[in-house]
Amino acid sequence: MSGLVVAVDVGTGSARAGVFGSDGTLLGREEHPIAMNRPAPDHAEHDSEDIWQAVCAAVRGAVSAAGVDPEAIAGISFDATCSLVVREPEGGQLTVSTSGERRWDTIVWLDHRALDEADEVTAGGHRVLDFIGGVMSPEMQAPKLMWLKRHLPQTWQAAGHFFDLADFLTWKSSGSLARSQCTLTCKWTFLAHEEPGWQRDFLESVGIADMPERGALPERASPIGADLGPLTPQAASELGLATTCRVGAGLIDAHAGALGVLAAFAGDRAEIERHLALIAGTSSCVMALSTAPRPCHGVWGPYLGAALPDCWLNEGGQSATGALLDHIIRWHGAGGEPDRAMHARICARVAELRAAEGDDLAPRLHVLPDFHGNRSPLADPHAVGVISGLTLDASFDSLCRLYWRTAVGIALGLRHILETLNANGYVIDTLHVTGGHTRNPLLMELYADATGCTVVEPAADDAVLLGTAMVAASAAGLHPGLVAACTAMQQGGSARQPNPAARQRFDRDYRVHLRMHEQRRDLDNLG
Repeated sequence: MSGLVVAVDVGTGSARAGVFGSDGTLLGREEHPIAMNRPAPDHAEHDSEDIWQAVCAAVRGAVSAAGVDPEAIAGISFDATCSLVVREPEGGQLTVSTSGERRWDTIVWLDHRALDEADEVTAGGHRVLDFIGGVMSPEMQAPKLMWLKRHLPQTWQAAGHFFDLADFLTWKSSGSLARSQCTLTCKWTFLAHEEPGWQRDFLESVGIADMPERGALPERASPIGADLGPLTPQAASELGLATTCRVGAGLIDAHAGALGVLAAFAGDRAEIERHLALIAGTSSCVMALSTAPRPCHGVWGPYLGAALPDCWLNEGGQSATGALLDHIIRWHGAGGEPDRAMHARICARVAELRAAEGDDLAPRLHVLPDFHGNRSPLADPHAVGVISGLTLDASFDSLCRLYWRTAVGIALGLRHILETLNANGYVIDTLHVTGGHTRNPLLMELYADATGCTVVEPAADDAVLLGTAMVAASAAGLHPGLVAACTAMQQGGSARQPNPAARQRFDRDYRVHLRMHEQRRDLDNLG
């Protein structure tokens, strides 16, 4: 049997594919953009056929870049954002858009149209909330489905399939209607540790009792890396692969990143509780794994089997981190397009300013980074961002100072999540970072210094793709199970220690950070 697999990662703006050896070596990679529709505030939509075409282009490009025979690819798997795809019973597209355009059949993960429905679920107090941190997020599927049934009833009545995006891609590839234990447990209020997993009384209480049948959702979830069968002839042709290639049950993109960076500890469940995966790009997700369930208010989970088999997972996050730095650049008068060159220019100038003025740059400027709500640990999607300490200075240097202090605020938000996890039984002292933030020297420095943790940057070029490659290798039988695939394919990384001299100033900043949360609540109460 060949030792090659393909991993596909579908993010917010693009589809990426990589060809990997059974030892975790990346042999070739390709990326292709995907479209997004924003018809109204808080609405964001994808076209799932556009995503599929991007996936096919990326896979063909990655195989070409690797210079390998497509017949040598033994397995493929997919990770994706937790976006909601709606299809007809026979598979055709159905609109989820207020525009009525049929092609927009996918509600993007970051879409917040269902805020009222999420608040309604939270107020209902059902025990499914015990496994999502006590508060329903509009980024989960139940409120989005409630919104769909209420606001687009014609789509609801015509629906025959509801998919998390990763499950849509395995269906498109293999024809299997299986759903991943990762997607169902993390986003659909499916309780994988109970039998039955679907809580029918909850679905009835929120008005979507017919969701499992209407959406062709199974009674049981499939473990990550389960073999869902071979590629269909049509999918094989479109992907440029052979029908001998096996399709593995996939997972959410951030969870793939967790596998990619924590794989070295997959076989050491006691040690893994010291390590946190930070998957950081447009937004940031943090993943903590444990041998026993550790419920934390404001942190999603505990979820059983959402990353590793027989292992519990808690997921926290910040809904806008890289996106927030982009916003600051666009918003400021001296900013512009937040491309990689602009970020690099700002980071270089911040280094010059700190060298001239000291590391405690702009100490009276403080940023509370909740511009898109506070996912964790406050679980408040209505939270707003705060900037304190602005002046009339509109120069490029003032942008650099604001950028620096926004990055500080992002790191302090992570510290807030860490302290919540450790107060609930974790002993986390090491962060494993993957995603776009590894290219930002300010954030990588701050993640160590502001939290006091060791920060590990993975050696793998793309740890999210690597995690999905581990899943594909498990499905293809290249390793005897997901844990074995993780152990064999992990790539290690390089560690950065926190600077002890920085501790005092970040302790001060953290006290300000917490006080700003209190002051924002006070102002909201006055309003």
